[in-house]
Amino acid sequence: MFTGRYTVAIYMTMGLVSLMVSLKSKIRGLKMKKPYDKIEKSDSMRVEIRSRKAKKLIEETLKIADSPRSKTYAL
Repeated sequence: MFTGRYTVAIYMTMGLVSLMVSLKSKIRGLKMKKPYDKIEKSDSMRVEIRSRKAKKLIEETLKIADSPRSKTYAL
């Protein structure tokens, strides 16, 4: 199929591709390391997070319900 310098060019390209893949993975590994220890969440922190999510959900629901475009049906 390919002979001579075409084969050499293909092998060089494959070598460059593998080099780039290994460099990218090494850079990703360096970026993932964090300079601080992860803090375990306490029960009060979990409750606070849940209440914030609930408040946000309620606000979004009320915003949709109060908008003139929403169609609400009384049962």
